[in-house]
Amino acid sequence: MTISIQFLSGVLFGLGLLVAGMSNPAKVLNFLDIAAIRTGNWDGSLLFVMIGAIVVASIGFRLVLKSPRPFLKQSFLLPPKQALDWRVVTGPAIFGIGWGLAGICPGPAFVALGDGSRAAVLFVATMVTGMAAARALANRQPAHRAPVSE
Repeated sequence: MTISIQFLSGVLFGLGLLVAGMSNPAKVLNFLDIAAIRTGNWDGSLLFVMIGAIVVASIGFRLVLKSPRPFLKQSFLLPPKQALDWRVVTGPAIFGIGWGLAGICPGPAFVALGDGSRAAVLFVATMVTGMAAARALANRQPAHRAPVSE
């Protein structure tokens, strides 16, 4: 039986989230509560996780994009647009608000499903519903108006 590289990557990612504490909403909310810095109750340990992720991703992207082609494809699939538009600003803002309110984001939410907590199940169900609604809105064709005659 062959185990796919995607499966192994997912397991490694999930284990990393568990070890780092990213699947624990209380830990994440304690990190996001920067007002607690004054009182000494701020948990800055996730800052090291984020910095480590940025460093690893930056090095990885530089190395990969220097190669003539990806390992498993014929060419790189890079986004054609590099300009900021409303989706690039609005999407992360909504993500950040949700992360701040719930203390959990999509990757850790799936890891937390392994605990069987109702909060994780509710979060993932709501997240999938939101993704479906966003996709439906994005695929909606704009209404064509009849030209106004003068």
